Amino acid sequence: MRQTFVRAFGGAAVLALALGASAGCVKSNDGDKASGKDCSVKIAFFGALTGPNAALGINIRDGAKLAIDQYNTAKSADNCKIELVNNDSQGDEKQAPGLADAIVQDAKIIGVVGPAFSGESKAANGKLSDNGVTIITPSATNPTLAEKGWKTFHRALGNDAAQGPAAGRYIKDVVKATKVFVIDDTSEYGKGLADEVKKVVTPVATGTSSKGQTDFSALITQIKSSGADAVYYGGYYAEAAPFLKQLRGQGVKATFVAGDGVKDDKFIEGAGKDAAEGAILTCPCVPPDKAGGTFAADYKKATGNEPGTYSAEAYDAANILVAAVKAGNTTRPKVEAFVDAYNGTGVTTKFKFTDKGEIDLSAVAVWAYKVEGGKIIALQEIPKP
Repeated sequence: MRQTFVRAFGGAAVLALALGASAGCVKSNDGDKASGKDCSVKIAFFGALTGPNAALGINIRDGAKLAIDQYNTAKSADNCKIELVNNDSQGDEKQAPGLADAIVQDAKIIGVVGPAFSGESKAANGKLSDNGVTIITPSATNPTLAEKGWKTFHRALGNDAAQGPAAGRYIKDVVKATKVFVIDDTSEYGKGLADEVKKVVTPVATGTSSKGQTDFSALITQIKSSGADAVYYGGYYAEAAPFLKQLRGQGVKATFVAGDGVKDDKFIEGAGKDAAEGAILTCPCVPPDKAGGTFAADYKKATGNEPGTYSAEAYDAANILVAAVKAGNTTRPKVEAFVDAYNGTGVTTKFKFTDKGEIDLSAVAVWAYKVEGGKIIALQEIPKP
């Protein structure tokens, strides 16, 4: 669940194009159609909708759906209809290649919001990129994803080269821990994030967990022996929750710190309110009340829920693809060219992509959140070094 934005379109103007009144699906030089029936297109969501970490994927799907629904509601009869196609990975990277094949084979799919997790991104993005499908992930944060040479890869948030060191600084400067035990779940995301934390914090000891693990007694014994006053967990809430529950059950009071893969109410539910109390969670994501415009209110009206982790980032990612369609781009090459050249401001940040598909890390805000009274509360933006 792991910068300079480009060239042609003026920032606010492009966002206005993405969010405002529809400009129409105009005919382009390569024969893009003008009628709503002929030029209907699809945007794919790619992430977990079921499985142990489904809550994170549902947050993202719902943010993307809001952007597309707003477009479809506002469009005139002559504009291209956009359909959102759900691709449920269950958070399992083994399923990712097959989902990528299905997306590639549907010629009407011009872009993907996702993949949501770093492991499934690594498994699927090569197939998507080789076939010209534009990728905008709102949540996959492993820094190495941008080093794979995928020509259609874009990341709509900061990566763990920003989040990991920020978490390390928070542990040192705010928590003021002197003995930090660092754990990772051996996933592409969790290990990558923990490795970035270790660039700032020298751990007193390290350990690992695994997907689906339920008994953490041996790991907790190691933590007790280390005398740790803080525990950093790189991984997802499905394992972090039972781990913390057992850790507190063994009387360990060390401050628990984790990243964005744990930042969900399901973490509190799984760990229990008492065990989760005081947990620190970092995220290169904007608190819902800090998102621009009417996003938070619109999201709650549409879903009945408050925006979750990466809902706003997914909304921005989808709106960039929507802006491409509004500008008359309904083929994969034209959509990719548009996104490469995109320069605009969404509800979370400014967007202008480098040739590696990253946004400007200097503009990325990493926030610290805390579990208080059974809720995840935004504490502060972690200062940059």
